[in-house]
Amino acid sequence: MKLVEMQIEEYLARLASDAPTPGGGAASALAGAQGIALVAMVANLTVGREKYAAHEVLCKDIGARAEVLLQKLAAQVDADAAAYGGFAAALRLPKETEEEKAVRRGAISAAALYAAEVPLETMRLGTEGLLCAKDILAGYNPSCATDIACGAQELLGCVKSAWLNVAINLGSIADAARAEALRGEGMRLLTQAEEIGAFVYGEIERLYR
Repeated sequence: MKLVEMQIEEYLARLASDAPTPGGGAASALAGAQGIALVAMVANLTVGREKYAAHEVLCKDIGARAEVLLQKLAAQVDADAAAYGGFAAALRLPKETEEEKAVRRGAISAAALYAAEVPLETMRLGTEGLLCAKDILAGYNPSCATDIACGAQELLGCVKSAWLNVAINLGSIADAARAEALRGEGMRLLTQAEEIGAFVYGEIERLYR
């Protein structure tokens, strides 16, 4: 059964158990999925209401963007678990002979590359989600203001946590140039996400001062 098909209590029990998956990467993606779902909710609670007709086009667009991101982030939950499984399998390869050691090193490098690329994609999606949260500030149902901020914080947590799951794998990638490229993109996304997250939170928080 896919992780995203589990009941919430079942998923949380699995997460809390000694099973190696799901772990932090899957949890990061799920946080992002929850975050963009909240942004979608705000859009849906704005669209179709005469009082907020001026925001109809904006929120329809954001709602459509958010729905795509929601599906992609949900898929990342299981993708991350699979990536870890591949890396763990590579670690278990035999290493008695020099030939076996070489094969194992290659397998570990390939698995580490994939295990870094998956959370990097989660970072991209989470950052796109934060842009949705920022864009919807231009016009929305004000009764949902805090949901925007909560969604943005979930998305920021998604990006920051996913970054750690990228970084931990970089040292096992044999192609140093490729590893450095992944590091550069990850750090750029992290900076962007932190800036957007802080902006969105600040814009909502100041409404209640």
